[in-house]
Amino acid sequence: TMKNPVPQAASLLLEKLLLLVHVRPLPAGSDGEPPPQPAPGYYDTSCFKRGDLLEVPRTLFIHFGIYLGENRVAHLMPDIMPALTGDRRQIQQVVTNKRLLLGVITKIASIRVDTVEDFAYGGSILVNHMDRLFEDQVLSSEEAARRAEKLVGATAYSLLWNNCEHFVTYCRYGAPVSFQTDKFCETLKMIIRDQRSVLASVLVGLVSIVCLGLAPSTTLPTIFIPFFLWMAG
Repeated sequence: TMKNPVPQAASLLLEKLLLLVHVRPLPAGSDGEPPPQPAPGYYDTSCFKRGDLLEVPRTLFIHFGIYLGENRVAHLMPDIMPALTGDRRQIQQVVTNKRLLLGVITKIASIRVDTVEDFAYGGSILVNHMDRLFEDQVLSSEEAARRAEKLVGATAYSLLWNNCEHFVTYCRYGAPVSFQTDKFCETLKMIIRDQRSVLASVLVGLVSIVCLGLAPSTTLPTIFIPFFLWMAG
């Protein structure tokens, strides 16, 4: 017998939801601090130019940043620390999973400048890979870098409306968009529309309230509507 593809899609969706907010699994026994990063010079930055859009593909998501030159990358990450202290030294420390998750829940982020090593987190880097999607909309490299530098600091966070991809597309192309979010939403709609995915829809809705920062008044219908459709069927 064939397995129902919808619950499988729901499971994949929930996994992707957590990864989209950049949750990075830590080694067993870790006390919450990130594992050691590659030593400076691990990445060859000689091919990077100021204003380049850098992508780091992960298993189910892509993290984005704008290269500022001199081994520095501006990127947006959920982070609770800017709401707790004004001490730049504490804020600039590498973001731990606890800081990141609290940032997601409270919808707080920071656009920060890190080394290429800290930004890439050991992953491979693609350069200006999104340019092909925007054709004549690419701004000058200097304009992209200046936009990124101007936005550095605390900002609101939303998986749907203000994530790392929105940040870089605004800087380099002048329009904040997120193709990852669009794909995620299409998958979510597919699950909700299917009457066989009642429990998956309930779970997705509850996770959405916490992770997406959606008001319960807009998320609860996604939980109950599939249930009533299933009961009617």
